[in-house]
Amino acid sequence: MKYSACLLPLALIAAPVAAQTAQTAQTGQSVQAGQSAQDTAQRALAQAPVWDGHNDVPYALRALYRNVIGAFDFNDTSAAAPDHPAGRAMHTDIPRLRQGKVGAQFWSVYVPAYLVGAQAVQTTLEQIDVTKRLIARYPADLSLAVTADQVESAMAQGKIASLIGMEGGHSVNSSLAVLRQMYALGARYMTLTHSKNTPWADSATDTPEHDGLTDFGKDLVREMNRMGMLVDLSHVSEKTMHDALDVARAPVMFSHSGVRGISGHARNVPDNVLRRLPNNGGLVMVAAYPTFVSEQVRQYIGRRAAEAARQDSLWPGSPEQAASGLALWDKAHPMPQAQLSEMADHIDRIRAVAGINHVGVGGDFDGIPTTVAGMDDVSAYPALFTELARRGYSQSDLEKIASRNMMRVMRSAELYAASQIGQPPIETPVAARK
Repeated sequence: MKYSACLLPLALIAAPVAAQTAQTAQTGQSVQAGQSAQDTAQRALAQAPVWDGHNDVPYALRALYRNVIGAFDFNDTSAAAPDHPAGRAMHTDIPRLRQGKVGAQFWSVYVPAYLVGAQAVQTTLEQIDVTKRLIARYPADLSLAVTADQVESAMAQGKIASLIGMEGGHSVNSSLAVLRQMYALGARYMTLTHSKNTPWADSATDTPEHDGLTDFGKDLVREMNRMGMLVDLSHVSEKTMHDALDVARAPVMFSHSGVRGISGHARNVPDNVLRRLPNNGGLVMVAAYPTFVSEQVRQYIGRRAAEAARQDSLWPGSPEQAASGLALWDKAHPMPQAQLSEMADHIDRIRAVAGINHVGVGGDFDGIPTTVAGMDDVSAYPALFTELARRGYSQSDLEKIASRNMMRVMRSAELYAASQIGQPPIETPVAARK
């Protein structure tokens, strides 16, 4: 049946944003004489530690250890892992999270988009399990959190609040019942798609099938809002972004994205979507993946793909010769490196178009093969915030970007869910089976 409920007006969600804007105008402190940009960043991160929107350590545990973590040492992952698919060390461990001033982390229970049906559901459950086991092994440093209050409490105790986010709607196999059970297990956001379309939503990197969200996809967004699960729009098509914003009655998030005004990648958020965020209350959490961050890198990858196709055309039936030709091209055309300053450019753009209340960070560490120069791992967040302070961001601005904006978004989602208590779950018929 279609969802029918008493909707919480968006004005009530957006009101705290307007109040924060007014407060910033009154109390915001930019770099003062005698106070360095580094000092400003350090003060901000002491008051509001980083809340990172997306980290793929759980999938690294699957890829490297097949989720057998008895001998895994999360206090030191700085040595190159022999079985790492990228042949490098992990980006994340507890000491580097501490060095990076990370106070809250959404751990992604990602499973590949080629997994479908029951296999996708089972694999997601296994990733939730390994994430909870990892958190439980380090009680002095990590604390499972499923509410904003629990995040705040963990931070106050000097622990890293650890939340669970699902990356891709394929994880629920087009079932609102499965979605509800994932929420019951602790998942607090779901990215509507990953790299491929779902049966009800278009991905940014697949051929469009649905013109955004289907009716079922819109009901799924409504059900996520009803429960208090955050709607994550990273990875979805532009039309899906707009459809979700049309339906959503709680703030949305982009857990790890850039903006197209800086790099034109399809995964990034266009300005016409950024302009809608103030009314919705949501935010974009800027990722550290070079292809999203740097237009120069994006263009290079396009040129290299064209060269690979040219070599294949020149040497049909001779893959060794084509590979040799591409290797020579690579030697003559080294890949450019994305810079930390370009990440700051994305933040500048979001602030200019949507406002300071709609910016966060979501590094995508341990889910990316290469990183941005100066943002090599989770320890580097203070360097990014120092760069922003150099650009004139006040301490209040930096606190919002670090975690206050994300805290507001989660509290707003919880407030809307509280307004829906007594509203029945949306029901859809299960598939008939013999």
